[in-house]
Amino acid sequence: MAKAGGVILRRIRKLNKEEFITRLQHSLAGALPGVQVAEHVRYYREYIDSEIRRGRDEAEVLAQLGDPRLLAKSMIEAGKAGTANGSAQGYEEEMAGDVQDAGYDRTGRVRRVMLPGWMMLLILVMVVLIVIGLVGSVLYIFGPVIMAALIVMFVVRVIRGSGQ
Repeated sequence: MAKAGGVILRRIRKLNKEEFITRLQHSLAGALPGVQVAEHVRYYREYIDSEIRRGRDEAEVLAQLGDPRLLAKSMIEAGKAGTANGSAQGYEEEMAGDVQDAGYDRTGRVRRVMLPGWMMLLILVMVVLIVIGLVGSVLYIFGPVIMAALIVMFVVRVIRGSGQ
């Protein structure tokens, strides 16, 4: 059995990236919608490229991914299971999210991030507390000066008012 596994690894190591992608694409074609096939292919192409940029050998990355036909089979089964459970959309969104670079959508534009309502409220409360803290600090530092100025202005008004 170990020998058979070694043969598979040797066969995969001989694949280059384009052969791997082509086999993956052919294995997915017809079993999944074209949009999903394109997303999966794009994801694995970018994954392989990013691992190579990190200094890993192409053959090593491909060996780690395994046989593209088995990988496709697991994706097809996951897609069918997701459809049966009504969660195919979440799976597609997860795959699309993995393809994107952080902060950018597929077209290269800055991606908007939607935060939950409770998190927005928490951020708002934190900002208000920070502003109140800053105002309090300024008053604490300049309070005596402001009070002295107000007292002087009050005394000057009283003196001017009594002189008339």
